[in-house]
Amino acid sequence: MNDEFQEIAEQPVQGQDLSVEPEKIKSKKRTSLGWLEMLANLGLGETVARTATGGFTLVLVFTVVWMLRSVYQAGPLAIHATAATPQVTLAPSISLAAIPQVTVEPGGVSRMALIHTNIPNRPRQDIVKYTIVKGDTAIGIAAKFNLKPKTVMFGNYYTLGDNPEGLSIGAELNILPVDGYYYMWNAGDGLNGVAKFLQVKPEDIVNYPLNHLDMATIGDFSNPNIKPGTMLIIPGGTRPYNNSGNINPGITRTNPAIARIAGSGACGKVYDGAVGSGTFIWPANDHYLSGYDYSPETNHRGIDIAGNTGDPIYAVDAGVIVYAGWNEYGYGNMIMLDHGNGWQSLYAHLSSINVICGGSVYQGTVIGALGSTGNSSGSHLHFELMHTLYSKVNPWDYLP
Repeated sequence: MNDEFQEIAEQPVQGQDLSVEPEKIKSKKRTSLGWLEMLANLGLGETVARTATGGFTLVLVFTVVWMLRSVYQAGPLAIHATAATPQVTLAPSISLAAIPQVTVEPGGVSRMALIHTNIPNRPRQDIVKYTIVKGDTAIGIAAKFNLKPKTVMFGNYYTLGDNPEGLSIGAELNILPVDGYYYMWNAGDGLNGVAKFLQVKPEDIVNYPLNHLDMATIGDFSNPNIKPGTMLIIPGGTRPYNNSGNINPGITRTNPAIARIAGSGACGKVYDGAVGSGTFIWPANDHYLSGYDYSPETNHRGIDIAGNTGDPIYAVDAGVIVYAGWNEYGYGNMIMLDHGNGWQSLYAHLSSINVICGGSVYQGTVIGALGSTGNSSGSHLHFELMHTLYSKVNPWDYLP
């Protein structure tokens, strides 16, 4: 053993020239080798080596234990099992209050009723009644029930008569469950004829559940077993509007008598007078809507201009008065001008009338005052423009 240590001590370091090594370094090496030689001479070399190895092992074990403890305290530890064992994941604690309570009864499991239950939207299966309030229009009412405006009109023909000006505050309307027509069966009606008139198939009428008709007992379609006066829902039913209840275009100074069906304001004589230029000004101080817009969908062939009761109403162009007075079809106090060039203009719901039949007026003349007479849900001017060739037109296309 001593000879081996001696050889190690005397071997030169590789790549080092010991001849030039400083004396100080040589002294340190001799001191280190001296300790080794002394331990070896005492027979303690192997014991020291084993002790050093054991100490290093203990330090390593304590280090690993400390690291594992730190990781565990920092958060949940996911333990990944081998393929032969089930996989286990340590999850955060769960509050029992968050778990729905389940009551087990004989014969099965009863679920706890949920307070907030989502009920899907289902189609209505009946007709509801709606009471008209101030500001209502057929368009607005239809939007409330997700229907087409025409359905509001055709669901209430016997009240409105195709005239949206027939809406009056407090009146009740039928609101159908589907878009279509509400038809009263008449003696002598045939299913084929009614279906063709309303642009549907006879089966559409018979098979609709709310009509309570039976194909097996309906009999001959030309003379079906349907009691006169029965109200039937015609899903998808439609037809052209009947404008006989409205003031028709063509009421001119040469034939004003045709307006007699409209009411007591009709002028029965032929008049001559001022002729318009064909260009128009606004008939009211305000230039925005309060109610209906021009809407062929609801048979509303004019615009409802906003304003306050008593505001002046102006002639949009020069012309002759061919109607001045009360209208029986919901327009209230109404004035109509014939402009002598194919154009006519109409002003309705007036609170007062400042002109008389046959009088000539000029563009900008105050002819009346804004109001809410007739079937009106608030003060406004109902204004129409019409031409003997083009019928009623959209006023927005001609007003500046």
